Amino acid sequence: MSRYTGPRLKVMRALGTELPGLSRRSLGERDYPPGQHGQRPKRKSDYGIKLIEKQKLRFNYGLSERQIQRLFREAKNAKAPTGEKLLELLERRLDNFVFRAGFAPTAVAARQLVRHRHVLLNGKPADIPSIRIRVGDRITLTEKGRRIPATVECLAEPSLTRPEWLSFDDKQFSATATRLPEASEVPFPVEIQHVVEYYAVRL
Repeated sequence: MSRYTGPRLKVMRALGTELPGLSRRSLGERDYPPGQHGQRPKRKSDYGIKLIEKQKLRFNYGLSERQIQRLFREAKNAKAPTGEKLLELLERRLDNFVFRAGFAPTAVAARQLVRHRHVLLNGKPADIPSIRIRVGDRITLTEKGRRIPATVECLAEPSLTRPEWLSFDDKQFSATATRLPEASEVPFPVEIQHVVEYYAVRL
C-alpha cells in the first residue's frame, strides 16, 4: 500500500528529520527516536544509515517500495547522475508539484486534491498523482478546489517557500513549471548517495 496512514510525527522522529511532504508538524524538543529507549544514543550500522535515507524519500513523497524501485531503475538508466535524476523524478510528480506550488499543506493532502479531481493539468482534469510534470506544464485549481478550507489556509500561508523552478499566479490560482527541479532544491536533508548505494546491491 503506497499511502501511509499511521502516526506521521513518529515516523519523522524515527528518521531524525522533518519531512514537509508528510506533515507540517515540527519535531521540536522531541528530536530523538520514539519508544522507551529513544533518548539513549544508539550506533547505527552502515545498512541502517542507508535505509534511513531511503525511507526519507519513501515517506516524504508517499511511495510504495515498488514505486521507488521503479523510479530508481529509470534514474539508473538515464545519462544524468543516478541520485540527482531520482530526486528530479520525485519532485516532478503531480502531487508533489501541487504541494510545492502551495495548494496543499502536505504532499498527502495534495494527493487527495488530485484524486478528487480538484486539479487541472493544462486545462484538463488530472486524477493520477504520479503524472510527471514537464517544463511548461500548468496546473490550476477547479472552482470547488479553491474553496476547500485547507487550500484557502495554505494559499494564505504556504507550508514552504515556493521553489524557483515554478512560477505562481495568485490571481489565476495556477502554477507553471519553468524548468526541471534540481537535487539541491529538495526541501529536506537527504544523503542521496546512500540511497544509490542501498539499491545498487539490491536491484
